[in-house]
Amino acid sequence: MTTPSPTPTEELPERKRSSFVTWRNRIIALVIAAVVLWLSYLILAAFIPRWWAQRIAENVHGSFSKGIWSGLVMGAVCTALPLFLLLLAGMTWRKRGGPFIAGAAAVLALITAIPNLMTLTVVLGNSNAAHAGERILDVDAPAFRGASLAGAIVAAVLFLLVAFLLVRRRIRKNRAAKQRADQEKQRVSVETPPNPPEPGAY
Repeated sequence: MTTPSPTPTEELPERKRSSFVTWRNRIIALVIAAVVLWLSYLILAAFIPRWWAQRIAENVHGSFSKGIWSGLVMGAVCTALPLFLLLLAGMTWRKRGGPFIAGAAAVLALITAIPNLMTLTVVLGNSNAAHAGERILDVDAPAFRGASLAGAIVAAVLFLLVAFLLVRRRIRKNRAAKQRADQEKQRVSVETPPNPPEPGAY
């Protein structure tokens, strides 16, 4: 004995219910993720700025020269590496194996940008930890913040220059390839003889 198949009128409410459950679960997951991210931000905002400023202060030891050099190197390296890694991700995205390479490059870009991001939590933060971090840097790491900003600017300018040269090179390469293709089409059209007349045709 065969069971009767559901009619279209019975399938429609079932599909609506399945779609509703799917979207409900997605919304709940997004809300939970947003709450977790917000709580993580509050915890990190109360901890990271002071902790990072103390690590910088331990390395600089109140020396102006160390503060300048540490800031320049960290600002330049931790700005240039993420930017060039993101450029690599953009250039390899559509190639074979590109999504994997682009994803790995994006993750590495985020990791290498962490020192600069933590410095920004001290400079731009409004929490008590950020103000405490600013006082620590003022006393034990003089000139670090200004040198870090200068290094970041130099790295950004260098990145823009390299990106401009790479984009211009790619545009010229594509233009040359298009010209060669047009010339090849013209050569083939010239060398191809016209179709001979059919017998009996006037």
